[in-house]
Amino acid sequence: MTDNRYHCAVKFRAILAFLAILAPGVLAEGLPDLGESAQSDLSPQMERRIGESIMRDIRLHDPSYLDDPEIAGYINQLGGRLAAASPESRQDFEFFVVRDSTLNAFAMPGGFIGVNTGLILAAQSESELAGVLAHEISHVTQRHLARLLGKQSQAQMAQWLAIAVAVLAARSNSQVSEAAIAAGTAAGIQTQLNYTRDFEREADRLGIQIIERAGFDVRGMASFFERMQKFGRLYENNAPGYLRTHPLTTERISDMENRALLAQYRQVPDSLEFQLVRAKLKAQLNSPRDAVTEFETQLREKKYVSAAAAHYGMATAQLRARNPSGAEREVGELRRLKVASPMVETLAADARRTQGDLDGALRILREAHVRYPQSRSLTYGLLDALLADRQPQEALKIAGAELQLHPSDAALHGLQAQSYAALGKRLQQHRAQAELYVLRGQLSPAIQQLELAQKAGDGDFYEHSQVDARLRELRARLAEEAKQKLPY
Repeated sequence: MTDNRYHCAVKFRAILAFLAILAPGVLAEGLPDLGESAQSDLSPQMERRIGESIMRDIRLHDPSYLDDPEIAGYINQLGGRLAAASPESRQDFEFFVVRDSTLNAFAMPGGFIGVNTGLILAAQSESELAGVLAHEISHVTQRHLARLLGKQSQAQMAQWLAIAVAVLAARSNSQVSEAAIAAGTAAGIQTQLNYTRDFEREADRLGIQIIERAGFDVRGMASFFERMQKFGRLYENNAPGYLRTHPLTTERISDMENRALLAQYRQVPDSLEFQLVRAKLKAQLNSPRDAVTEFETQLREKKYVSAAAAHYGMATAQLRARNPSGAEREVGELRRLKVASPMVETLAADARRTQGDLDGALRILREAHVRYPQSRSLTYGLLDALLADRQPQEALKIAGAELQLHPSDAALHGLQAQSYAALGKRLQQHRAQAELYVLRGQLSPAIQQLELAQKAGDGDFYEHSQVDARLRELRARLAEEAKQKLPY
């Protein structure tokens, strides 16, 4: 199956999930029975369910979903800082990254915001990236998607929903979007996916307020959008996907610039994490050899914004090129520059481990875990190394402590399950694995794991009672979901 067909299949499942949530019943002619609700906005709860359904499909099936804890951690840290500065800070948000070279970012229902790697690399400052995220946050908090949906008639709604899900989840892939539109009966409805000019102006105004409150340079939003507008004019037939769904006008650019002039001038340096994440993405773009060559050139000619990022990118590229000693030399340069970041420590441990020095990797990770207790990616690395070194008891202790702080972390549940398995604790292993599946939205596999836990020969009465109670709860949830889903 080609990539495009694969993506279409994934998005078709998302369409069905979307329709199933919004339309428990189906009319004889195949249209969802939306009743009077078609004339009103979607509720925030319904928006969240829609977003969770699409997000679950992306995580499980979309190969472009970037499952990198360091990059995801950074974009969520930045997004969280911006969301906290929003007037509607009660909204829950989750930010994720898509491996795609095109310039795009998109807000899905329920507070899920995707960012393409191409956009992160195109941003010339962290304030520019913050400006785009703040704009998308504003689309969510002002419920622009729900307000667009609330204006549709029932017949239009059925067509709109089918198109909207595909485009929301694959905005940068024009072929997928066109295929989704062709599946409807009127290609003209695609224009309704574009935010209106009023919505765009509202998102601009609130976005500038957010980045100013969050401590970023308010000029970042205007400068990035202005550059994107120029790019769109130069390459009209291949304009950034962002421009196809966010109408950009000279009036909007001028309005952003005027608002920036009214704000207090603030020169904001980029964070180290912003520079390191960009360097990591650059090191992953091309072949390992090409990546090494690019960073060699940067370092030799001193053509870089950040020396730390250049050395970090070179170390990452050297690891990809299977040259761990070369990576260690670059880590040494980072030490000399006194670069303090959990990303550097994880990289140093990876270089040690690649050379077969698991003890050295563990030493680095243990010390770094004390210095950076909030770094999830570093914790994952430590747990994985402990399991590789056959120290499941220590891994279990750390995983348990982390889950007290982050009970919704699926990766931690998975590592906890591995720790229990290494200790021969089968009931607890299956129970932890079940929670991983629950957090991924996979109820059937979760139920199967709990059924295996019931049959395990270990565990006391209290543990078996907990398994039984959780199993009843998940079976009830699965039955409720089955009532609301269309067969596919």
